[in-house]
Amino acid sequence: MARRPTIKDIARRAGVSESAVSFALNDRPGVSRDTRARIRRVAEELGWQPNSAARALSGERSGAVGLVLARPAQTLGVESFFLQLVSGIQEVLSAGRVALLFQVVDGIDAECAVYRRWWAERRVDGVLVVDPRTDDPRPELLARLGLPAVMIGAAGGTGPLSSVPADGTGTGPLSSVPADGSGTGPLSSVWADDARAMAQVLDHLYGLGHRRITHIAGLPGLAHTARRMASLRAEAEARGLGPEHVRSVVTDYSDAEGAAATRRVLAEPEPPTALVYDNDVMAVAGIAVAAELGIAVPGRISIVAWDDSALCRVTHPRLTALVRDTAGFGRLAADELLAVLAGSPPRARESEQPRLEPRESTAPPPTAY
Repeated sequence: MARRPTIKDIARRAGVSESAVSFALNDRPGVSRDTRARIRRVAEELGWQPNSAARALSGERSGAVGLVLARPAQTLGVESFFLQLVSGIQEVLSAGRVALLFQVVDGIDAECAVYRRWWAERRVDGVLVVDPRTDDPRPELLARLGLPAVMIGAAGGTGPLSSVPADGTGTGPLSSVPADGSGTGPLSSVWADDARAMAQVLDHLYGLGHRRITHIAGLPGLAHTARRMASLRAEAEARGLGPEHVRSVVTDYSDAEGAAATRRVLAEPEPPTALVYDNDVMAVAGIAVAAELGIAVPGRISIVAWDDSALCRVTHPRLTALVRDTAGFGRLAADELLAVLAGSPPRARESEQPRLEPRESTAPPPTAY
C-alpha cells in the first residue's frame, strides 16, 4: 500500500522546515510569498491532502456533510427519486470539495443515534435531513446539538399543513422553518409545493370527467404524505366530491404494496376510475395489475404517477406524470447547507414547481363504468 505524503515529506523536498510548511498550508504568516508558492506546488506534486480527522479534533471543519436515510431497504433499491436527489447533492458538494457521508438505517431512532455519534466524533460539519415527519424529533435534537442542518421537503407555501406552527419548538418537521419562508426558525429548509402539484393532478382528472379517484399514497407519518392527502381532500371538496368518491390509501412506497393496494381498490363494488400513485414504481405496478385483471388503461382506469422517470416514459401506455427536476432539488439543498455553513441565516427556499405532463395513461372514464 502506498504511503500517504506527510508535512515532513513536503519540507524535505521543498528544502524548508516543517513549521514553514504548516504556516504555508494553513495560510498563516511567517513565510514569504515565494516560499509559500513553492511549498504549495510541492504539496500538489506529492498529492498531499489535509487529515480531516486531525483537523476536526483541532476544532477545524471536517470537510464533510452527512445524509441519513431511514427507509425500508427494499424501497430504496427501486425508487429513482433518491438516486437523482443524491446526484444533485453530490454535484454541488464535489464542486466545493466537500465529502458526503451517507448512511442507511432502519428507523428514526437509529437516525437520531447517528446524528449524536457524528456530532460527538466531529465527523460532519452539517447534515441534510430527508423525509420530515408529522411528529419529528430531529429538528429539536439537531438544534440542541448545534449541528447545522437543512430539512429537505419541509412545509412551505400556502397549501394544506403549511400553517402548522413554526415557532422553532421542535414539535414537528414543519416547526423548523416558518411556512411563509421568512427563515427565522433554527433550521433551513428546501421545499416543493405538494398542494399545488396535487391541484394540477385533480384539475386534469376532474377535467377529463373522473369523479371516483383513489390516491395510492406513501408512508404514513411522513409530512409530504400528509400534505398530499390533505391537498387531495381539499381539492376534492372544492369540486363537490366527498370521501366516498376521492380518498387515499397508504403504502410503504414499494411495488409489492402498490400492487396489493391496486388489487384491493379495483375489486370494490364501485372501483375508482382513476388512480394517483405517490411514485413511479407503484404506478408501473398498478399498470401490471390492471393488465393482469383485464382492465384496460386508460379505457377503464386512468393512472397518474407523482414522479416522472424513465420507467414512466417506456411503460405501455406511457404514464401521465408530475415532472420535476429532482437533481435540481438536491442541488438546492446542498447549496443551502453550504450557505448555512458559511454563516448565512436559516431560511426556506422553494424548488421549481412540478408540472403535470399528460400522456397515454389518462383519458375520460367510460360512461358505463
